[in-house]
Amino acid sequence: MAFNLEKFFIDIFRPEAGEVVTVVYDLPHGDIADNPAWKERRAMAEEWRKKLTEIFAGRNITVKPVVTYYATGGNNADLPTTCLIDGEETDFNQMINSSSIVIAMPEFSATAPLYYLSKKSDKLRVASMPGVAKFMEETGLSADYAEISKKCKILEAIFNRAIAAEVTFSTGHRCYFDLPAENEALIDDGILHPDRAGGELSLSNLPAGEVFSVPNENEDSRTEGELPEKIGDETAVYVIKHNRVTDVRGSGPAVAELRRKFREDPGWCNIAEFAIGLNDKAKVTGIVLEDEKAGFHWAYGRSDHFGGKNGVENFNSPANVVHVDIVYAKGNPIVCSKLDMIFPDNSRQTLITDGELLV
Repeated sequence: MAFNLEKFFIDIFRPEAGEVVTVVYDLPHGDIADNPAWKERRAMAEEWRKKLTEIFAGRNITVKPVVTYYATGGNNADLPTTCLIDGEETDFNQMINSSSIVIAMPEFSATAPLYYLSKKSDKLRVASMPGVAKFMEETGLSADYAEISKKCKILEAIFNRAIAAEVTFSTGHRCYFDLPAENEALIDDGILHPDRAGGELSLSNLPAGEVFSVPNENEDSRTEGELPEKIGDETAVYVIKHNRVTDVRGSGPAVAELRRKFREDPGWCNIAEFAIGLNDKAKVTGIVLEDEKAGFHWAYGRSDHFGGKNGVENFNSPANVVHVDIVYAKGNPIVCSKLDMIFPDNSRQTLITDGELLV
């Protein structure tokens, strides 16, 4: 069945009379080179904006001209202060504040800064779609988001009962995640109806469908183990102690460069996220935006946009700010073999076996 943008938009946003919709994307410039996927994404953004204008013509919903800005060069780095509308420079925050629905399709993720902007507004909802590709209209974006929301609530309850999790990977590596009660689970079910404006659920990463929490980031954190990642032909193994990356083991130029970055900036070393994706239409292709909705993943770097402690000020420079997800869904080079949630009485519940979600 062909993707129906009108149905998708209404299911996700349930727009009301008087709403203002803005489509946003970033632009290559200087040393930040263009690429074919980025070009396709900009064309997709323009197509969505044109179709939404046609869909809501005469229905008291305003679709503004496309807003662009020069790419930040870093995932979840702070956004520039200005943007472009029809070639004219304008204030970025003012543009956001004049909208009630924002669809962002950038090359470099703007989820963290957009989340803070959405929380400050009593009307704004944001669909953050960094790295989105046209084919996702037929995969993760076409999911039944009412069903995803139900699944998220079931998994959220399990997360909030647990005090820890233990994950085993297809490589044989293991890691224990310390999940304190005060770090309540969050959901991203893709639902951005008007009643979600101004709160924790005012932004969604579409395609959506995950439950996640911030591990214990304190010095007494029991998060410890080894987390593997395949980088081309190389295998990196992140050594974790007290919720920090203390070393990156492995050989080869990619691993060596990764090791250098962790050693040079302490902001990178924080384990920022523990998460399970549950979108049954999500397809693993190497694009993290959708891959992460297909199974277990963790992230390093910035966590303050999830209620954690690691923010821009914890990095050596705003230019170094990252939030990087590493995914182990079925179809990835390394798969989550087993994931157990651990409860206060030391009982366990297995949620994933060989990449398959059991709940």
